Amino acid sequence: MERKQPPPATRRKGAAPSRKWLVVPAAGEPREAELGKHRIMEMTGVPTRDLRVLDPDLASPSTILVRERAVVVNLEHVKAIVTATEALVLDSSNPLLGPFHKDLHARVASPDVSSTGSATDRSNEPEQGEGNGPTVALCGAGSNKTLPFELKVLEVCLEHTCKCLKSETLALEKEAYPALDELTSKVSRLNLEHVRHIKNRLVALSGRVQKVRDELEHLLDDDMDMSEMYLTRKLAFQGFTETLSRVDSNKDASTDHDEKEEEDRDDETDTGRESSAYVKPDIEELEMLVEAYFVQVDGTLNKLYNLREYVDDTEDYINIMLDEKQNQLLQMGVLLSTATVVVTAGIVVVSLFGMNIHIELMKDPETDEEARNKNMKFWETTCGTVAGCLAIYLLAIYAGKRSKILH
Repeated sequence: MERKQPPPATRRKGAAPSRKWLVVPAAGEPREAELGKHRIMEMTGVPTRDLRVLDPDLASPSTILVRERAVVVNLEHVKAIVTATEALVLDSSNPLLGPFHKDLHARVASPDVSSTGSATDRSNEPEQGEGNGPTVALCGAGSNKTLPFELKVLEVCLEHTCKCLKSETLALEKEAYPALDELTSKVSRLNLEHVRHIKNRLVALSGRVQKVRDELEHLLDDDMDMSEMYLTRKLAFQGFTETLSRVDSNKDASTDHDEKEEEDRDDETDTGRESSAYVKPDIEELEMLVEAYFVQVDGTLNKLYNLREYVDDTEDYINIMLDEKQNQLLQMGVLLSTATVVVTAGIVVVSLFGMNIHIELMKDPETDEEARNKNMKFWETTCGTVAGCLAIYLLAIYAGKRSKILH
């Protein structure tokens, strides 16, 4: 009996799906590629738990992770893995990353973009918008030192993130301040709903900016992490160590024992010096770079704090207005209650006259003169009752104002 063969599977069950990445090499043109998790782990040495940080479906907070061979950058919608030779940018089809891709390619293609002369020239250019990132002379005077590839990519990531956060903050300010002013002039349900949406956006944006600021502050406080971000220097140091090892292995075995010990001591001294230089490297370039963008993010956060204080002040003002309205309503209630008590006094008089008792006013008149006298007494009684009620009401209001219960 012929056994049916299962249909061929296009993808192995349980295999991680591939995603579209933009590969930007240190030398060459960028290209798009479909890469899976295992392939990325082989290329960058980044573990799986760090790749989850870049997953757009998980919405992880902004973070910068420093690993042995790569730096994982997750700043807002900029998700990238940077090595000493290339940068992998996730979700290359995202329209928000269009300017980022262009700037990244231009910055990487320019070899002397971080030299002192270029930085000085850029700092002398007039600002073209508030979204421009800070420009810092990263090298000493008279130096023509080029920033490493990984720091160039990091600078573009930080600059693009700061621009996006600043533009969102400015847009929120342009919408929030007029809405708050309108609410103070007219408290309505529509205005209150608009301000509520603005406050929710303000809280969410403040949390995002605060997270980026905390990440940069943490990086500035950790010199070892900053030293580990010099991937090009680490790669060159590893190559130098391998070269020394090959030279030592090819030495003649018949060399004198004393000379060999002396050479070993010299090698250990040189290696110790290189190791010392590696443990405590010069991180001034990266420190100035991160500090510049830290100042910009901190300024954006201060703007959001000022807006939050304005919202809180507006809420306090609205609460004061509502309290005043409530006090006016309470006073109105007191006046109406007093009037009700006074009218009740008049009703008591009417009730007394409606009882089955014999008084002169209730007798039927026998002559016209008695009829006129009865009519006059009726009006006198009515006017006296109304005047008495009004006098009692005015006396109650005077007593309330005298005791400062009513204003």
